[in-house]
This record gives sequence, structure tokens and C-alpha cells, in this order.
Amino acid sequence: MIDRKSQGTWAPEDETDDDDDMPLSLRLSIADALTLANATCGFLAVYFTTSGVLIPHLTGTGDVGVVRNNAATAVLLMLLASIFDLFDGLVARKLRSSPMGAELDNLSDLISFGLAPAYFVLVWGMVVGDIHEPLSALAAIVVLLAVILRLARFSCVSMPDGVFQGMPCPFGALTVVSIVLLELPFVPTLLAIVGVAWLMVSRVEYPKPRGPLAGAMLAWITLCMGMLTAWAFDAPGGELMLQTACSMQVVLAAVIPLFATARRVYAFREDRREARAAAQ
Repeated sequence: MIDRKSQGTWAPEDETDDDDDMPLSLRLSIADALTLANATCGFLAVYFTTSGVLIPHLTGTGDVGVVRNNAATAVLLMLLASIFDLFDGLVARKLRSSPMGAELDNLSDLISFGLAPAYFVLVWGMVVGDIHEPLSALAAIVVLLAVILRLARFSCVSMPDGVFQGMPCPFGALTVVSIVLLELPFVPTLLAIVGVAWLMVSRVEYPKPRGPLAGAMLAWITLCMGMLTAWAFDAPGGELMLQTACSMQVVLAAVIPLFATARRVYAFREDRREARAAAQ
């Protein structure tokens, strides 16, 4: 009798113990559900950027307050996606993750922290003026490609436990959006966006959000969501709060690589000092 499994065909129906024969819905874990929520937020961020910012701009029918609310909603969804991204890793370590977990995480991050912020940059260039649209489109492509390369390298390169190589995609996406919301002159904004894209594919080491750092990150994201909501509803001081939050995000993005570089230089000098002492 021919063994169908050894021939690469489907197994008999009575062999239901193998996890590979389980329906897809049964193989998804809680962590996977959080990952899919991350992807959903990224898609909705693109939707609100299109329907609430781009289309009103193209048709000339958008009210300033409505456009501001939709732009804030798009950014809030990216912030919410980063919360889901933070928790899916924590839940996966505490409980379990399906075999598809890593792939789902990469695909969801590509949508929420690659496509959504890149599209936000593109629409910003279209709103600013037609003369800047080609350059903003180029910057958006740079951001998207940087995220793709960052995620691909994350899947292939093994790093010491507790660190990332290159700026994490959620942090990079929020920094890119913060740069746009600061409403700086076009050229500095463009250069800053490209700089963030470079940091995402760089070899600068960033700590993984675990323990107290994860709590601090969650508190920071929650605070940013509150400030963004105040700006969206034109609350007193909302504009100042938004500018403060965006400025702090950009400062963090600039300071962390400096600390990481200083730490590597210090470690290199210590290694050389120890090598010289051993040689003597």
C-alpha cells in the first residue's frame, strides 16, 4: 500500500493530530490576533489619510478642522498600531505564538510602519504644493524601502539578546510623522525624513522594549495620543502640546544613536586597553 504522506500528498482524513492539518483559525494565537490588529490600524491610517486629507485637498472641499481631525486620526491609528506591536511580542513570550507569528509580524509592520507613514509623507508633499510633490514622493519611497530592508534584515541577521540593529520600524514611523507635523520648511523636513530612513537601515544598536523600558514606551505613546487628541479638537494649548510631543520624539530619535555610538566607542577603547594590559 502506498504511503501518501511519504509521496507528498495529503494525509488521510483520520490523521487529525498533526498541527499542519488544523484549520488556519485554530492555529492563530492571541499574539497573532494583536499582530493582525496592528495591520488593521495601518490600513485604516491609509484610509483616513486618503479620505480625510488627500481627497478634500484635491477637490477643494475640506474644512480645516475636519482635515485636522482626519490627519490626527491617521496618526492615532499608527500610535495604536505601535501599541499592538509592543504587546504582541510580550504576549508571544508569555504565552505562545503560532509558526506564522514572525511572518505575520513582518507583514503587519510593513503596512503600519512602512506603507502608512510613507503614504503620509507623499500626501504631505501634495498638500504643500505641486512643486514639492516629486521630491516628497521620492522621500516616501525611501522610507518604504528602508522599512522593507529593515524587516528583511531583522529576519536574517542574528543579534545579541536585548538589542535591535537599526532604528525599530515603529519608532522610525512615529519619528517620520512627527517631522511632518512639525511643519518645518520643506528642505529640512525632507532631509530629516531621509535621515530617519538611514537610521532604520544603519547598524546602530537600539535596546528592545522590555521590562521598565516597555512600560516607559507605552506611557510615552499614551501621552502622545492624548496630546494629539487635544490638537485634533483644537483644545487650548493643543497646538503647543503637539509641537512639544513631536519635538521630543525627534530629539529622542537623534539622541539615542549618539548614546549608542558613544557606548560602542567606550567599549572599543576598553577592549584595546585590556588587550594592551594582557600583552604587557
